Amino acid sequence: MLTHYLTRQRIGAYLDGALGEPAARATAAHLAGCQRCQREAERLRRLHGLIQEAVPAAAPPDWRGFWPGIVRGIDEARRPSPAPRARVWPRLGWRPRLAVGGALVVVLASLMFWQAFYTLPDPDGLVVVRSARTEIPDGTLMVYASPEHDLAVVWLFEAE
Repeated sequence: MLTHYLTRQRIGAYLDGALGEPAARATAAHLAGCQRCQREAERLRRLHGLIQEAVPAAAPPDWRGFWPGIVRGIDEARRPSPAPRARVWPRLGWRPRLAVGGALVVVLASLMFWQAFYTLPDPDGLVVVRSARTEIPDGTLMVYASPEHDLAVVWLFEAE
């Protein structure tokens, strides 16, 4: 059972020729006697053929410029480069911390000024109704009074 499991894991590498000699021989011997693994190998061969048809063969890479590029990089690293100049002024641009901090300052200043200049209405000028009774059981009483005028309006609503 373990041999069957290991062989199934190696079928792709076996078909690609990527297994060493002992593993390739053991896989070939198992494939010769196992119908299930033979079907799996045949499916992988068909899949490989479909991929080869769908994807055109790529040209081999050109390695001629590889080593000269490595040598050029090493030579450039050996050359001393001038130290970067220190900036006198900080770089201008978008600074998220400053933007959030500025917005927070504006909000706090607005709240502070609002609290300083907001005045509550004069409690002596308001009309407060402490209790009101009606003889109508489902009636609603509403009182409106303006502090600027000595006038109160009383409405009595009766439920239908």
